[in-house]
Amino acid sequence: MTSSSSGPLRIGILGAARIARLFVEAVRPSTKVVVTAVASRDGDRAAAFARELDIGRVHSSYDALFADPDIDAVYVPLPNNLHAEWSIRAAAAGKHVLCEKPLAANAAQARSMFDAARKNGVYLVEAYPYRAQPQTLKVRELVTAGAIGRIQLIQASFGFPLTDVANIRMDPTLAGGALMDAGSYPVSFVRMVAGTAPVRVSALSCWGATGVDLTTMATLEYPDGLLAQISCSFTTARHRHAFISGDAGSISTPYFNDTGAAFPPLVDVRRGSGWDAEREVIETGSTAGFLAEAESFHDLVRFGWEKWTGATPDESIDIALTLDAIAASSRRGVPVEVGR
Repeated sequence: MTSSSSGPLRIGILGAARIARLFVEAVRPSTKVVVTAVASRDGDRAAAFARELDIGRVHSSYDALFADPDIDAVYVPLPNNLHAEWSIRAAAAGKHVLCEKPLAANAAQARSMFDAARKNGVYLVEAYPYRAQPQTLKVRELVTAGAIGRIQLIQASFGFPLTDVANIRMDPTLAGGALMDAGSYPVSFVRMVAGTAPVRVSALSCWGATGVDLTTMATLEYPDGLLAQISCSFTTARHRHAFISGDAGSISTPYFNDTGAAFPPLVDVRRGSGWDAEREVIETGSTAGFLAEAESFHDLVRFGWEKWTGATPDESIDIALTLDAIAASSRRGVPVEVGR
């Protein structure tokens, strides 16, 4: 493993997609992480990307970046169907891995990825920038403290309009679709709050001409009686919202990746079980999600799991298992047990 124990975490990026650009721009102010190199199978594209974003090194292949001894970790923002292959190869090269969500195309791939990370003594985590937001940390704090009592119901949604059929999200061979792209967010939010995976799911989807789901809704059942609902869509106005109801109150929040003046980090808390419940609207600190996530990733690599604010390996496996079950239920039209 090639990792410097001091100084900023040196990150190499696989590919030159738009999300990679957003990541580089967001982490630029950091003193904890630095983007040192980019690799692409299109050398000209990688070179142009590096020039525009002032990245010092360009590699003509992903394997060449893995062989670079001055890279500690890699960020994997590739199409969903490529996450497993290249994360496993990065781990085998001794690089820590921050992989975009969804971690893999299915749970079996996700397990193989974590097996590779453990075998090679590196960290591998799934990227959900909202998990590093002060807003989300406040929600977790309130739930853990029992501020709204025993959790009974969770609802989480994320949708936005997408009409370009050439977009990779519309390609089923690339593990595209609303569930895999947008749906991984509400599924991950529900897993964070519930603290465990559901036992059974029931789902319904509307399908597009390319063969991917354009909208999916699902009900998630838990052994203790907790129920959750998630929805995701490529056909709605942009929205992102979560609601948690306990037996002694409720929490409402827009769990944004990025917060600021345009997307205020608000947590709306109601304490009490009646219409007269006491209301408190908490506004937390705001930050760029990629920046907060990358710095948490640095802390993970340097100091261990207790410093990581994002999804743990167990959470990521549960998320993948839940996505698998939702996809199966929506295609078969019947409730599906969640694998273990």
